[in-house]
Amino acid sequence: MLIIAGSLHVEPESRDAYLSGCGPVIAQARATAGCLDFLLAADPLEPGRIHVYERWESAEQLAAFRGSGPEDAQEAAILDADVQRYLIAGVEAP
Repeated sequence: MLIIAGSLHVEPESRDAYLSGCGPVIAQARATAGCLDFLLAADPLEPGRIHVYERWESAEQLAAFRGSGPEDAQEAAILDADVQRYLIAGVEAP
């Protein structure tokens, strides 16, 4: 299992519009084989910050989806990004 997690930064005044534009991408990801979860969400304290969280069954399924990455306008709006890929060896209840 893989987890992709981190944050993106956009101009605070354009964050809501950015997230609205991500709706189709989120829906597409969630409908993709191997996607267990996919979310882009506004940070409640930092106006320009967007949390990224993805959970995938395998690297191959993630790679198949990645070909349909952000549109040019979305990518241009990102001022900074800190997103990492985590390989998960096991899962247990908290």
